[in-house]
Amino acid sequence: MASTANPTRDDFEALLNEQLGGADDGGFEGRVVKGTVTSIEGGHAVIDVGLKSEGRIDLKEFARGEDSHGLSVGDEVEVYVDRVENADGEAMLSRDRARREAAWDKLENEFGEGKRVEGRIFGRVKGGFTVDLDGAVAFLPGSQVDIRPVRDVTPLMEIPQPFQILKMDRRRGNIVVSRRAVLEETRAEQRSELIDKLAEGQVIDGVVKNITDYGAFVDLGGIDGLLHVTDMSYKRVNHPSEVIAIGDTVTVQIVRINGETQRISLGMKQLESDPWDGVAAKYPVGMKLSGTVTNITEYGAFVELEAGIEGLVHVSEMSWTKKNVHPGKIVSTSQEVEVMVLEVDSDKRRISLGLKQAQGNPWEEFADKHPVGSTVTGEVKNATEFGLFIGLDGDVDGMVHMSDIAWGISGEDALALHRKGEEVQAVVLDVDTDKERISLGMKQLEKGAPSAEGATGGSLKRNDVVTVNVLEVRDGGLEVQVGEDGATGFIKRSDLGRDRDEQRPDRFQAGQKIDAMVIGFDRSKKPNFSIKARQISEEKQAVEQYGSSDSGASLGDILGEALKGKGE
Repeated sequence: MASTANPTRDDFEALLNEQLGGADDGGFEGRVVKGTVTSIEGGHAVIDVGLKSEGRIDLKEFARGEDSHGLSVGDEVEVYVDRVENADGEAMLSRDRARREAAWDKLENEFGEGKRVEGRIFGRVKGGFTVDLDGAVAFLPGSQVDIRPVRDVTPLMEIPQPFQILKMDRRRGNIVVSRRAVLEETRAEQRSELIDKLAEGQVIDGVVKNITDYGAFVDLGGIDGLLHVTDMSYKRVNHPSEVIAIGDTVTVQIVRINGETQRISLGMKQLESDPWDGVAAKYPVGMKLSGTVTNITEYGAFVELEAGIEGLVHVSEMSWTKKNVHPGKIVSTSQEVEVMVLEVDSDKRRISLGLKQAQGNPWEEFADKHPVGSTVTGEVKNATEFGLFIGLDGDVDGMVHMSDIAWGISGEDALALHRKGEEVQAVVLDVDTDKERISLGMKQLEKGAPSAEGATGGSLKRNDVVTVNVLEVRDGGLEVQVGEDGATGFIKRSDLGRDRDEQRPDRFQAGQKIDAMVIGFDRSKKPNFSIKARQISEEKQAVEQYGSSDSGASLGDILGEALKGKGE
């Protein structure tokens, strides 16, 4: 046995450990250990953790919120050893730090497993709020408080509720949490459960939560569906607010459920009878009826015939006389108009309407009031290089060809005699209602004007062959004149020759002289000419003249000789 007078190194170390409370006292620092409450005095709890000296902890560290500390002498608690001994010889202990350390251990495990954690919002900081996660303090960004912006967070303060950890760094002591993520996940779960209970075609009541330009969102009891503006009614709806208001309870049908996006499309008009059923029988082609203009576009105007039934009046069917005019200058919204049904397509839910067809054709009305040969008065609307356009009754125009302006002068000189806005008289020469053309003549009203019969110095008769001058080349044929100042007439395209290749007006030109046969007169006694008739007549004469010849010549030779020197 060693002498106490000369202690060994081991004896000295054992004595020192006894004085300091044990060999492992130094290992207590920075650790969470269990201790026993030995007394409660002066607002502090005295805790024995097995060190040489006891430690003191403020009772506030044991209280949670407004709850009391709930401690009694003899209770066992976990505390954090900050220092084994301070200047007063007491152990430095902390309940808060113990709670934080325990909380971090638990949070790290829950974060790794993706679990939700419970906490309380207890304070405000720049950009968000502070959350107590059972001792650990986390940051809750303002954008992560709720699914929608929250103006007042006071009702959410100090209430235990679940959070999702987005990020944590123990070394820096940083934790970021989200309440919104939990709400979205919960909402998605609830949404899936609700969708499973719904089916396409189901009729259900809902409450209008929000209205936009394109429709309304309806709460179906925890899940929203979109009621598009086109599904609110069969009639035209310019804005959803015309039909419903926020807070209204509406009965809707589930039109479609998208399983991937979990979007629900709703309809109200599907609960009504379809006005398009039997529409073809109700609105037969040719029927005249009244309607209301509901919308005007560049290409026409929509007219409502009844609730849910609209037809389109195309811009080309709006007016007989106003061409290339915007529909808004012919009709206006809400105007009552009379239209005619032109076409019905029940499958495509389209009705074509005509506005002008419901009115009288002005060219037909003009022809009834002003037959060929009658005299009319009008204003010169426009002068072109080939004639004058005259404004007539019924908002229609008639044309005086330059060759029909005056006798004895050229067409160009005759055009120079008249100006825009001048009131003139003319005789009706022809009315073509299909092509919407009215031909007028002014020289026919002059005193001593030569008649068609005296246009060439002698009378023009059917089957006469005369030389005419080409005045104008048109798609439908040639406008011609006998001699320099004789009667004017027309050669139709089909009369320009026997063969199809010869019946092209573009092979002639103004000023060209040709021989043609008079084949008749129109109602204004203007002659009609034909090159084709002349050719047939000459061929017939040639056969009669040379047909009895014994020369052995062929028919081609005979015609070639007979027609030699004759031009078209």
